[in-house]
Amino acid sequence: MTAMIEAVGVHKFFGHLHVLKGVDLTVERGEVCVVLGPSGSGKSTLLRCVNELEQISAGRITVDGELMGLREVVKGGATVLHRRTDKDIARQRAKIGMVFQRFNLFPHMTALQNVMEAPVQVLGLTKAKARERALQELERVGLADRVDHYPGQLSGGQQQRVAIARALAMDPQLMLFDEPTSALDPELVGEVLAVMRELADSGMTMMVVTHEVGFAREVADQVVFMDEGEIVERGAPAQLIDTPRHQRTRDFFAKVL
Repeated sequence: MTAMIEAVGVHKFFGHLHVLKGVDLTVERGEVCVVLGPSGSGKSTLLRCVNELEQISAGRITVDGELMGLREVVKGGATVLHRRTDKDIARQRAKIGMVFQRFNLFPHMTALQNVMEAPVQVLGLTKAKARERALQELERVGLADRVDHYPGQLSGGQQQRVAIARALAMDPQLMLFDEPTSALDPELVGEVLAVMRELADSGMTMMVVTHEVGFAREVADQVVFMDEGEIVERGAPAQLIDTPRHQRTRDFFAKVL
């Protein structure tokens, strides 16, 4: 069985700014990988590269054994990489659910309509089938009684749970979370983390960029610490959080714990 995510020698430049510096990372199927580190360390950029929201500058990333954003073509006995078409990249992205810092819900649509939209438009489901799936996912995130509410009628935590339901309605193989609680008031963080815990318990493969060290300690199979575009160290939560090997990691946890 291939790993769900495999990043090899990944570099990312924004102009002259070297944001990712040769990142290697493997996330196995069914694993929860939590990425920690200071702001500006490259965590979110790495996540966006996995989903092809950012094009890598060098290296390669595979998801479910398929090379993301690129395809191998044999020419004259040599293998060269070509950029995939936008349509093919969209097909790849459809297998990956992503939840952002901001909820990005359509304000003129109800919770139910927000969750139904992509299965109809991208997967081609009938409205009846999409509605059935959307109701299931909204119930899964504890919002069965809010299906007809508009985003403006929901709390931040409820809106983020709608965003999670929207991603799940696409039946993804992998879920990516980019600081999903950082825009929430402290009292609303717990309800979103509870949904993520349940997802982890269900066996969903997850890669989570967050500042929630408690969540990492409780739920992660693998914790990765990044700083200045590099993976400084990785390991089981108890090892990396409680007894980190590197001084940079120790300094980080001394400040946040």
